[in-house]
Amino acid sequence: MRAGDRKLNELRKVEIIPDVNMYAEGSCLIKCGFTQVLCTATVEEKKPAWFKEEEHGWITAEYSLLPRSTITRHNRENHGTGGRTHEIQRIIGRALRSAVDLQVLSGYTITIDCDVIQADGGTRTASITGGFVALYIALQKMVKNRYLPYNPVREFVAATSAGISNGVLLLDLEYIEDSVAQVDANFALTESGRIVEIQSTAEGAPFARTDFDEMYNMAYEGIKQLIAVQKEAIAHAKI
Repeated sequence: MRAGDRKLNELRKVEIIPDVNMYAEGSCLIKCGFTQVLCTATVEEKKPAWFKEEEHGWITAEYSLLPRSTITRHNRENHGTGGRTHEIQRIIGRALRSAVDLQVLSGYTITIDCDVIQADGGTRTASITGGFVALYIALQKMVKNRYLPYNPVREFVAATSAGISNGVLLLDLEYIEDSVAQVDANFALTESGRIVEIQSTAEGAPFARTDFDEMYNMAYEGIKQLIAVQKEAIAHAKI
């Protein structure tokens, strides 16, 4: 029995609140069950130094766990980004860049900051889902203010997890399920089901291809629901 009598293929309750930061070009607070992530988008008219000759813009991401986002205090990373954090930042950045025509964004860099307020599993997938909303709002404001000719988003992107815990296939694992899972997978997919990123790991023993296919199908159905929530949040944003 899952918490709240949630079905095996059911997402946690998801809420995306836009415009939570008055300074950022785009922002939202995403809540996936007890997991909460503040996502902001900052637009700067500059190129990263390492591709000054390239005629396209750039989207990057930063991710952090606030000290009491976890059961015990999580130390701030004051002396450099840790390996896990660096990996998650790269995943978020890749996922969001895949959704955008960077040629249209030429001359601009957008930084997506994802700060985890409360963690109960799925912080990286929530960061991608919420980060996309903050990004979309920022891009739409750039169009409104005539910095861009049109919104360069090719397709909506969202992410969720699927896995096998106690021998059962589950969608959108909470921490208590994820911590004992035999298989843990994170899926970032587009609205049409195209693959952006899949991370899948077996703990202890390999798993079958049929299980993977079922996890993909389960995740895709969940992502379609997440994209509907994204669109609802964007519709209520002050653009």
